[in-house]
Amino acid sequence: MQLRLKPKKRLLTRMFLTSLSIIALVGFGLAWMVNTLHVQNAYTEETAELIAEIPQVAAELREHDLIPDTSAWLEENNKQENFVLASCDKDFKQVWTSKLAVDRGLFDTCQQFLQIKDESPPYHLTLSDDKGYFIYMLEVEISAVHYNLLILKDAEQIEMEYSEFSKRTYLRLALVILLALLLLISAGYWGMRPLVRMQNELQAINDGKNKSLSGGYPVELEGVTKALNQLLVQSNAQQQRYQNAMNDLAHSLKTRLAAVHAITDDQSLDKAGTSERIMEQVSQMDLLVKYQLKRAMLGRKGLKTEMTPIAPLVAQLSQMLFKVYRDKNIRFQTDIQQNAMFPGDKGDLMELCGNLMENAFRLCISEVKLTCLINDAQECEIIVDDDGAGVEENMRSKILQRGVRADRNSQGQGIGLAVCHEIVSSYNGQLFIEDSDLQGARFRICIPL
Repeated sequence: MQLRLKPKKRLLTRMFLTSLSIIALVGFGLAWMVNTLHVQNAYTEETAELIAEIPQVAAELREHDLIPDTSAWLEENNKQENFVLASCDKDFKQVWTSKLAVDRGLFDTCQQFLQIKDESPPYHLTLSDDKGYFIYMLEVEISAVHYNLLILKDAEQIEMEYSEFSKRTYLRLALVILLALLLLISAGYWGMRPLVRMQNELQAINDGKNKSLSGGYPVELEGVTKALNQLLVQSNAQQQRYQNAMNDLAHSLKTRLAAVHAITDDQSLDKAGTSERIMEQVSQMDLLVKYQLKRAMLGRKGLKTEMTPIAPLVAQLSQMLFKVYRDKNIRFQTDIQQNAMFPGDKGDLMELCGNLMENAFRLCISEVKLTCLINDAQECEIIVDDDGAGVEENMRSKILQRGVRADRNSQGQGIGLAVCHEIVSSYNGQLFIEDSDLQGARFRICIPL
């Protein structure tokens, strides 16, 4: 069995390789250009020196009777030196060779130069003596005949200078690339520090130490951090929604289960009546489960889809609560306007009326009243009154929060009123807690149609 280790992909490695490749490409390109310019500059300098030595070249030509001896200028510049010269006709056939060139056996200079004459200078050839020469061409006209005069310079010294120059150039290039590598490493790790910071903050969020990413990130990462924070908010909201839905479901089912127990203990019902009442409660439980699951998935905003009759649902809830609180002999009154409709989901209406009526039945002395009407502001107004102890002024805003209860002597988790407040808020409505005409508490809900 062969074990193959696949290296992990690293962003820094990609950045370093790409950047170094670009730097090396540009660096070697510049070095090549510098070396080429250096050679051309050396060729130009040699050409300038040859131009300065034209009198000496002319003196050698006159010595071989190639230039007529009719010029006083030649008398004044008659210092003779030995040059490696070759004279070619217009077709580059070698017609004359200087003594120094003859001594070196350079009889095919013109033929070899013909092969490179169309190239850009400097002209470099390795001739028959196996030595390299830089060749400089001067076009001259002698006795109305056109000649191409080739002046040869030994390339060994120039090539040595070029080699030294190239070494220095590439050494400097290596130092520049090394320095660029150090700067790239520094820039890479400096540039990656925000990502390391983001990783640490995400780990802290995963560990429950933080709730969101902090600010102060570079502009290029602001969009990422903003999107991540929005995702975290949505995730937390969904998680909270699921948790609230489960708490609300348990709270809603508690009353139905109490009703089932009351029905089974009711001796006035026969077996068929008991089964029928229990199935009614089971149907309501099924409706509550579906409603809470739907709310957990979509949230409150996704449930406003219909107009729901109020009177039938209130009748069902009151029958259930009479069973649960049958020992209190509660007098329950309703005053529901004939055309009153709840502008939303049936599950929302069941939660609202169920929680408010259950609280009223539990905390009242003997009387509960439910009123529903369409007010002048075109709002669906639901009012639940009881004759209990009421709610103190300083507790009226607090009991709308989850886990807060006004009456600590009775059982409860402080969820029902918070659920009502959330539902009313989702419909852009208002929940008021006031004093009742029955000397207890009044819970008044106003939801725009």
